Amino acid sequence: MDRNVGGIDRIWRIVAGVALLVYGYRNRDRTVGTLAFVAGSDVFATAVIQRCPLNALFGINTCGVEGED
Repeated sequence: MDRNVGGIDRIWRIVAGVALLVYGYRNRDRTVGTLAFVAGSDVFATAVIQRCPLNALFGINTCGVEGED
């Protein structure tokens, strides 16, 4: 699988993912907290593995050079 998340997009996903995870954990007894935790997990995971299915669907690549490892 080719990477399609990099640069500032990756940093943004890490920051947003951690923020959602923290918010979700602090509000885990409410539905909105659970949803935030799940969303944060997804956003953080896409940053870590550098692969986003939605970016692939829309043909977006923020890694810079195509095929770069």
